[in-house]
Amino acid sequence: MPAPIEDYAIIGDCRTTAMLDSGGSMDWYCPPRFDAASVFGALLGGPEQGRWLLRPDDAEALGTRRYDGDTFTLVSRWACADGEVEVTELMPTGSGRHDARSDVIRRVRGLSGTVTMRQELRVRFDYAATLPWMRQLGTPDAPALVAVAGPDALVLRGPRLTARGRAHHGSFAVAAGETVDLRLTWFPSHLDVPEPLDVDGAIETTRAWWTDWIDGATWHGAYDDAVRRSLLVLRLLTHEDTGGVVAAATTSLPEEFGGSRNWDYRYVWLRDASLTLQALLRHGLVAEAEHWRSWLVRAVAGDPADVQIMYGVAGERRLPEWQVGDLPGYGGASPVRVGNAAAEQFQSDVFGEVLTALDAVRHDGSDDDRFAWPLQRALLGEAERRLDRADSGIWEIRGAERHFTHSRVMLWAAFDRAVCAVEQDGRDGPVELWRDIRSTLAERIERTGFDPGLGSYVQSEGSGEADAALLQLPQVGYVAADDPRMLGTVAHLERTLMRGGLLRRYRTEAEIDGVEGDENAFVACSFWLVEQYARSGRLADAEQLMERLLAFANDLGLLSEQVDPATGRQAGNTPQALSHLALVRAADAIGDARRRTA
Repeated sequence: MPAPIEDYAIIGDCRTTAMLDSGGSMDWYCPPRFDAASVFGALLGGPEQGRWLLRPDDAEALGTRRYDGDTFTLVSRWACADGEVEVTELMPTGSGRHDARSDVIRRVRGLSGTVTMRQELRVRFDYAATLPWMRQLGTPDAPALVAVAGPDALVLRGPRLTARGRAHHGSFAVAAGETVDLRLTWFPSHLDVPEPLDVDGAIETTRAWWTDWIDGATWHGAYDDAVRRSLLVLRLLTHEDTGGVVAAATTSLPEEFGGSRNWDYRYVWLRDASLTLQALLRHGLVAEAEHWRSWLVRAVAGDPADVQIMYGVAGERRLPEWQVGDLPGYGGASPVRVGNAAAEQFQSDVFGEVLTALDAVRHDGSDDDRFAWPLQRALLGEAERRLDRADSGIWEIRGAERHFTHSRVMLWAAFDRAVCAVEQDGRDGPVELWRDIRSTLAERIERTGFDPGLGSYVQSEGSGEADAALLQLPQVGYVAADDPRMLGTVAHLERTLMRGGLLRRYRTEAEIDGVEGDENAFVACSFWLVEQYARSGRLADAEQLMERLLAFANDLGLLSEQVDPATGRQAGNTPQALSHLALVRAADAIGDARRRTA
């Protein structure tokens, strides 16, 4: 059984990541890119699916951990019967390299006494489907263990390991003042074994890179520590070369423990990336916004009728969903999925999210490049052709398509930003047509998306169901947060979607999503409720809910997609970009409200 989801730390190089539990086991690693096949897959099974364990041999050793300041360099301190050691783990960042290799460093430093450390290495390429050929290279003083299978190869440099069964094991002693470095490098198997990494230089360069990046941010005076870590998470999930922002670092961590609501989030959703962009812009991080805009132009290039809701890290369009038979799933939650069939869905809200994000870049970041406005006009033309089409909505339901109120509001936002671009920014376009479309959408939303009897906006036409996505209506300027219609919507959400004081996305028992089972409270939705409270005069409620949500983050400030409010267990993929960007928005709203009150 893998560790609880909240027990996992993440390290990464803005190209891929690795997940480590508090016991020293690296249980997830997919080099050289976020969406590559796993080399260590124990997160979705157990040790037999691949892992790299490094910890004191003392079974009673007590460990604490932290990040080294504003970085993703993990520092763990182990207190043992015979002494104390410190383990520093990172993936080097900021080297400016463009080769295919991926590196992991684990440095062990003796602090007191003499501590025996043990290792276990189980390499399982291609989602645990392939057992590699292993061979020893190097010298007695500088051992190197190489694993090769198909296109993949790894080299581990450090204390010598020996084969036992289908794993390699070893131990070594570290005395006070001594340092032992372990360096793991993935590389394409057709290339020569790469030269060893300079560990001292990599540690210093990585620290400087992360520190310099976050030093460029601006702050708004509310929950700044949590906001800093969340912004760092968003940067970690942004691919250094392509600019694509993945939704999470993992696949198939269950929304319901033991259930089948298991999805692959290692891709770029236009929605999540657009919202990430706005969070970064509000904190003055403009370069990432421009990088993502370039990614967007490349990804959606071509016929606007072919626009998708999500793409691969480099803009790939084909993301076929398939089930991985060699990974039994987290705690038996199956199936494990790679790819995501939602890429084939139509979700009309993405037009609004993209146009809103590009509007933010234009106003808060930098002027349009020569391709950005033509792209926006093309997307508006496609949105106009699809105004009356039902869709799968923000939550990617796998049941029948519907006319979701949230989707229509986001279409309204798309044409609202288009009108703004002409009237305020001097862009060219059929502004009278866009005004008419905006007005027609608003009229239909009020006629079919608002239930006077409930005093609330509803999930879809002809439905009285609540939907937490409706909390985004004030965020895009459709209605004020303190408008009676919005206050009524909040009351409806509180009556129907609250579970243990946190919000679900919608009522799964209404059976609209076409998937069996239930799910836990959705973290981003509860942060959206914090923002709504703060912007509608309920500051005390906002602060109380904010504190409760922050308590669900793990000891390193990381949040997954969902949480069980009764037990505090995290659920779903982790760390989740949507959770962290919603945290940033909520903190900023509280900061604004405090200043208004003062």
